[in-house]
Amino acid sequence: MAGNSLKTYLELNSRLGEFGHYCPVCLALYYHLVDCSETADLTHAAEYKKFYYRLCGGNHLEIFLSNPDTFLAPCCPYNLPEPHLLPRKLTELQVKNKFPQQVELKGFCPVTYKDGNQRYEALVRGTMEYAVEYKKKLYIFETKEKQEKFMRMPEIYCDQKLPCKIPPLDEPVPLTSLPTLGYLEQGVAEAVIKAMTAVGSLKPKYPFVSVKRSALVYVAFYLKAFNRKSSGCLRQKYKKKLASFLENCELITYLSSAMTGAYKPPSERPKDFDFKLNRNLGPS
Repeated sequence: MAGNSLKTYLELNSRLGEFGHYCPVCLALYYHLVDCSETADLTHAAEYKKFYYRLCGGNHLEIFLSNPDTFLAPCCPYNLPEPHLLPRKLTELQVKNKFPQQVELKGFCPVTYKDGNQRYEALVRGTMEYAVEYKKKLYIFETKEKQEKFMRMPEIYCDQKLPCKIPPLDEPVPLTSLPTLGYLEQGVAEAVIKAMTAVGSLKPKYPFVSVKRSALVYVAFYLKAFNRKSSGCLRQKYKKKLASFLENCELITYLSSAMTGAYKPPSERPKDFDFKLNRNLGPS
């Protein structure tokens, strides 16, 4: 049987054999639980004695069709465990809804630990994105590949004990609990470094204002203009102030190059010279 129309898929679900969506060949040959339910393609499905069976690939489909009775009861070497004894994937929300139940192995990935010969270096934390419930216990994994490996062979990885010494838990530290220098380093260091880099590159000098004060004003405008926690409207307001501030800083360079020792009548001056000169001098 082949095809992936909705009608065909519904028909398959209504007439699934004793292994459901699990590949009977993987179970018989390797005792692997390979769930094919996430695969919409029904190319590797077989019909036998009015029941449908799902296979994980073309090779196992051929093996199954060559002698189906070998992989079905009563001849099959292993039966599929009861539904409540099968591993099932969980979303992050489903894991959170099981609170206060805790994940096993204190959140370390059981597959990484087992495959790493249970060494200290193999204690790597899992992530809620890759979670599995098995025999009413929760496990989280480092990657999707390791989650899939656990789904195939849960018995190999489920019953492990942590050593006495484990890596420290990555518990978040409230910024307000840090000393002043630590608070500044963790809270504003990145933003301040960017602002200092920008002011160091531009070296702004505002008319009739000291270099030090010009730099301080620029940094203040920069921090407000690029504060990600501020509203878009407020950031835009200070970006305009920053742009205006830089325009005024450029007046000194412009006027020094445009003004010469000899007097020029207004008709011979650059068009924007008088405007920028008056802007530099400020209101009279």
